Amino acid sequence: MFKFGFGQDVGIDLGTATVIVYVKGKGIVLREPSVVAVDNITGEVLAVGQEARRMLGRTPGNIVATRPLRDGVISDYTVTEKMLKHFINKVCGKFIFAPRIMICIPSQVTEVEKKAVIDAATQAGARKVYLIEEPIAAAIGAGIDISKPCGNMVVDIGGGTTDIAVISLGGSVVNTSLKVAGDQFDEYIVKYIKKKHNIMIGERTAEDLKVNIGCVYPKIQDTEMDIRGRDLVTGLPKTLTVHSSEMLEALIEPAMMIVDAVHSVLERTPPELSADISDKGIYMTGGGCLVDGLDKLLQEKTGINVMIAQDTVSCVALGTGKALDNLDVLEGKARN
Repeated sequence: MFKFGFGQDVGIDLGTATVIVYVKGKGIVLREPSVVAVDNITGEVLAVGQEARRMLGRTPGNIVATRPLRDGVISDYTVTEKMLKHFINKVCGKFIFAPRIMICIPSQVTEVEKKAVIDAATQAGARKVYLIEEPIAAAIGAGIDISKPCGNMVVDIGGGTTDIAVISLGGSVVNTSLKVAGDQFDEYIVKYIKKKHNIMIGERTAEDLKVNIGCVYPKIQDTEMDIRGRDLVTGLPKTLTVHSSEMLEALIEPAMMIVDAVHSVLERTPPELSADISDKGIYMTGGGCLVDGLDKLLQEKTGINVMIAQDTVSCVALGTGKALDNLDVLEGKARN
């Protein structure tokens, strides 16, 4: 059934772990894992999103459940295009006019990576594609007025990348992007459990550990969680109790990489903007910043007040949504 009227304006937070879609006038309408299950023989897409995530690590030989985005950029172009098409159709239905789409990208992507995102979205049915840097979208989503001539620091920790930027007058003055974020936290947990307990666990179990008992700052009360994995000595399934103090050991290394990156951005920040940041504090956004104690660790190491934004996971998508309101201004500027 075709719907008449102008195409919608859609904002997409194309994350390594989650895709969040914002439609102008409706708000966030879709939040699904960025996982696709494909039949290797026919190339047919069998499942996308939540349904495909359940298949991770549990598929027969001819079916592959993959994440087509790695470290915030497209690693499998064809699958990303199919995934985008699926989500756009789900959100927009069949419109006479194709939607205008704004997509978030990490702050330090190459021209080739930008072109891949634009091409994938165009092939998936977009009339026009705009790109916005993740830290800027995160800042807008966190409710910061970025148009004023004063410095705001945003640390956006997603699934594949951590983007750190000092923003003033609507643009980033100093920024960096590092490939240490939620996914790397999971990898460090897998390595730690393997090295210390000789037990192999999967990505999903590692993620459950991170969400439930993960921490990067000593907890007052030690918590624990039971997990199951494969004993590397006997090859048999085994149950193990893991404590949050062990998670601290596993996660402190990647957490310190993020702290060091924040430190290096602060060192390169002009003095006037540094003064603004020490007054206002550092804003943290993205799902990765919810690891217990990350804000305390950053505050201790920098001596600057650290605040976690409201609805951190949706910040980037909300910012993209607010930026959609200015699309006509952007288009007008382009024409002039």
